[in-house]
Amino acid sequence: MASSTTGEKKILTLKGGDNEEFILEESLVLQSELLKNMVKEERVSSIPLPSIKSKTLVKIIEYLKKHAELTPSNKEEFKNFEKEFVNVVLEELLDITVAVNYLKINGLLEFCCQAVADRIKDKSVEAVRKIFRIESDFTPEEESEFRKETPEAFEGDLDDTTN
Repeated sequence: MASSTTGEKKILTLKGGDNEEFILEESLVLQSELLKNMVKEERVSSIPLPSIKSKTLVKIIEYLKKHAELTPSNKEEFKNFEKEFVNVVLEELLDITVAVNYLKINGLLEFCCQAVADRIKDKSVEAVRKIFRIESDFTPEEESEFRKETPEAFEGDLDDTTN
């Protein structure tokens, strides 16, 4: 393998979309199915991730390190860490979710998706549209008909807060 080694530990470099480099032990990187396949099949030591902002990569690396330290004795501490991990503005949480989906870090993806779902729970259709910047493709007549047929879809919290 072309990666650097420190003693017995293999070192890899991840390069974020804004060219910031992160040097990590291979064991951390291998938590990502995408990166695992790249390392095993392509024999790389530096992995460019142009679509992931460095700020997002820092958060993901923080999670990977904490997850690598997970033991039965510190499970409660890890759960507290996870709560704080997703306690970020919604835009940042969405960036992390998209990145972990790309990286195929399945456990973290499920956790982030649940955190997003929890944030939009009980929000109105209008609030969800604002949060995700979705423009309605219904005509005013179609939307009016939809409102009549499913008024419950338009109930809920109008707050489109992204925090």
